[in-house]
Amino acid sequence: MKIRKNDNVVIMRGKDRGKRGKVRRVLPEKGLVVVDGANLMKKHSKAKAAARQAGIIELEGPIHVSNVKLVCNKCNQPTRAKFRVLEGTKMRVCPLCNEVID
Repeated sequence: MKIRKNDNVVIMRGKDRGKRGKVRRVLPEKGLVVVDGANLMKKHSKAKAAARQAGIIELEGPIHVSNVKLVCNKCNQPTRAKFRVLEGTKMRVCPLCNEVID
C-alpha cells in the first residue's frame, strides 16, 4: 500500500470530495484508511462507569484507499507515488517533481 500513517491526502470521491487531511489509521488487509475530519459518522453510546458520558459521538469512518490520493510535500499536488530504489532503499517518489515523499 502506497499510503501510510501520518501522510497528507486529498479525498477524490464521495461526500467529502476535495477535503484534505492526515491519515490516522491504515487497514491494509481491507484496503482502508481513516482520515482526520472526513467521513464522519454518528455513534450512539451508553455511559460506562463515569469514564464516558452517554450521548452521540462523531467518529471518522474508513475510506477505501482508491478514493484518496497522496499529497506531495514539496509541490503540494495530489499524486500517485512511484517506487524507486535510491541508495539501496526502496523509496516513494513524486512523479511530478521527482522529490522523495518520506
